[in-house]
Amino acid sequence: MRSLRPFLLSLLAALSLAQVSSELVTPDIRRVGSRLACLCGSCKNSVGDCAMLGCHYSQPAREKIRDEQLLGKSDDAIVAGFVKERGRVALVTPPADGFAGLAWWMPPLMTGFGLALVYWFIRRMSKPSTMPQVEQKVLDRYKESIEKDLAKLEE
Repeated sequence: MRSLRPFLLSLLAALSLAQVSSELVTPDIRRVGSRLACLCGSCKNSVGDCAMLGCHYSQPAREKIRDEQLLGKSDDAIVAGFVKERGRVALVTPPADGFAGLAWWMPPLMTGFGLALVYWFIRRMSKPSTMPQVEQKVLDRYKESIEKDLAKLEE
């Protein structure tokens, strides 16, 4: 029985290794993959971070990244190839140029606009209101009219 124990442990270890992805993600693949979105539709991770077993998008993308790195392509060239193939949706973050630049500039601009609007509203409401000046003649005429109406009510 003692001689069977190491055999069973090594068999269990071999079976456990079969459950692990066949390819280890190297730091170079992770660096390029972190710039690319996983487009499998099930997760919101990058290709470098996708942890789904058998992911139909990230696994082939990692292999493509590895193959292109072996050919000596730069990181930017690899990412540009994915963008050319899939479009800008392949990127994790939108580029900061053109119309997509609004995704970067609109939140701070709208926050500043909102703060300016709140400041303007507070300043406007904190000013003391000024009553228009009315001539004493007009006030006396209204006062007489009110007194006549009150006198009619008392009768």
